[in-house]
Amino acid sequence: MTTTIAIAGKGGTGKTTLAGLLIRRLAEGQTGPILAIDADPASNLNTVLGLPLEKTVGDVREETSEKARANLLEAGIAKRDLLDYEINSSVVEGVGVDLLAMGRPEGPGCYCAANNMLRAIIDTIADSYPWVVIDNEAGLEHLSRRTTRDVEVLLIVSDATVRGITTAGRIAALLKELNTKVGKHYLIVNRAAEGLTPELRAAIDEHGLDLLAVLPDDPLVAAFDAAGRPLLQLPDDSRLKVAMAPVVDTVLDQAQGKEVTGAHHR
Repeated sequence: MTTTIAIAGKGGTGKTTLAGLLIRRLAEGQTGPILAIDADPASNLNTVLGLPLEKTVGDVREETSEKARANLLEAGIAKRDLLDYEINSSVVEGVGVDLLAMGRPEGPGCYCAANNMLRAIIDTIADSYPWVVIDNEAGLEHLSRRTTRDVEVLLIVSDATVRGITTAGRIAALLKELNTKVGKHYLIVNRAAEGLTPELRAAIDEHGLDLLAVLPDDPLVAAFDAAGRPLLQLPDDSRLKVAMAPVVDTVLDQAQGKEVTGAHHR
């Protein structure tokens, strides 16, 4: 059985960092191999995980489409089989975690046969992993169009601003508009040096968001980013890693259907 956890939020909130820490926690728990799906064209989950990246799903789709238009596909090989081979070849293998990057979007309203094939192939790949972690874009386009996966837990990441909370509220509202099955969704307020202000609490209540955690700003994260070091190498006593530990435990309990008694926020 595969458990899928997704992370969403507007750019700059640190969602890719949190996705990396979640993946690290899963790997440390030896829960089995993890498939990390980088579904945000603007993110760099591979750098957080310290993995190389040569080809994305978007690259495969465009290359295959160009070959088909130019009649360059090898005779006797079905397009589905070719896509299947290329997508599987684009999976980057790491220690305890493999990475599949979605890359450039397919274009609005595109439900062509090739994209239907891609969704089926990606779901087949994901089904061979006990855990799938999706680093998503704010609009949830990849969850709604590129994969048919059910999501047990969705983490919506915001910065410590009313504008960020408003965006998080819009993301939560999208769940009702899209044909996406999400078991539970939580709000995480990241880089909140002073905790929650009354204005932030009011905005969270206004949008009906379920607050899971308020995470501190961690200067080590900025230092690692500046040096190009994978965030998986953060020391165990780093402020963000310590703060994330109980959050991850709550998320895993929720994903596995265990009773969650309360969120770890202040």
